[in-house]
Amino acid sequence: MSRFNVKVISAVLSLGIVLAGCGSEDTSKVQEKPAVKAVKQEQVLEKYYFTANEGGSISKVKVKDNKVTDTISADGVVHNIQLSPDGKVVAATLVPGTEGDHSGHGDESPGKVLIYDAYTNELLKEVEVGNHPAHVVYSGDGKYVLVTNNEDDTVSVIDPASYEVVKTIPTGKGPHGFRITADSKFAYIANMGEDTVSAINLETFAEERIKTGNTPVTTGVTKDGKTLVVTLFAENSLAIVDIETKEVVKVEVGTGPAQVYIGPDGKYAYVANQGTEESPSNSMSIVDLDTKKVVDEIKTGNGAHGVTVSSDGKFAYVTNMFDNTVSIIDLDSKQVETIDVGEIPNGITVMD
Repeated sequence: MSRFNVKVISAVLSLGIVLAGCGSEDTSKVQEKPAVKAVKQEQVLEKYYFTANEGGSISKVKVKDNKVTDTISADGVVHNIQLSPDGKVVAATLVPGTEGDHSGHGDESPGKVLIYDAYTNELLKEVEVGNHPAHVVYSGDGKYVLVTNNEDDTVSVIDPASYEVVKTIPTGKGPHGFRITADSKFAYIANMGEDTVSAINLETFAEERIKTGNTPVTTGVTKDGKTLVVTLFAENSLAIVDIETKEVVKVEVGTGPAQVYIGPDGKYAYVANQGTEESPSNSMSIVDLDTKKVVDEIKTGNGAHGVTVSSDGKFAYVTNMFDNTVSIIDLDSKQVETIDVGEIPNGITVMD
């Protein structure tokens, strides 16, 4: 959810209007996929995390010392970002904007997915998708890259072998954040403009909807594929959904929850509480998925939005949109380190 989407949400809550939120058929054709260039062995051993900055950049940060090593510029709003399963490339959604305009609404051009070499920072491809692309996610098997098109009410399916859009699937209103199951069979997409999540079968591309609650922003799903979690911005809650029975239990978290990430052990969900620009929240709630209770709340920067957890479960990383920072949280000691990154950091992804 971008800064301009926060303002839209505020209007939704006060006026009761339908949220428009943050593609077309298969028109995005690209040339043969370029090979990722060879890199030095010491580069391969280095680990990084990346933030998507809506001010028009990507920050690349070393995991070992939390130092920004590179800032990659982009022409528009960089909304979300994710590494490929092998960690060699990183994909980011871009909403084109006019010069000096970071709203993403000053240009009628279709949205794009930018594909970079994760080590050299080389731009490998620009893939044209739908209007106002929100989140981008790789399937674990590496077969697809999915992108939600927030203003088109669709999701684009990209073949990462050719970087071609091979399918465009209708969703609910305002599709935004999502996750794909560990077995790569389903994508669960939060529809911000209504009270549902679209469940997309990635074998048949059929879609069905699950009612969850008011203004769902992002989803998470446990590795066993049995439990779905959904942040409900307007209800200040995390919805915990039994995927088989569709039973929903709501757990109150902080104000205006944005992204959620399920830790590697599947026991906890980590929720970034953003609030609004006028009344920002600044915390990460930790929810026990067994007891369905908040077990801790850790202070972050203002506008906590994106969240991810290291593969060893030791650290959580939270982007703070209104402070232009990232909070690095030691999940054992609960100590927090905060670093500066680019303007309006949104999505975040970390190498395993």
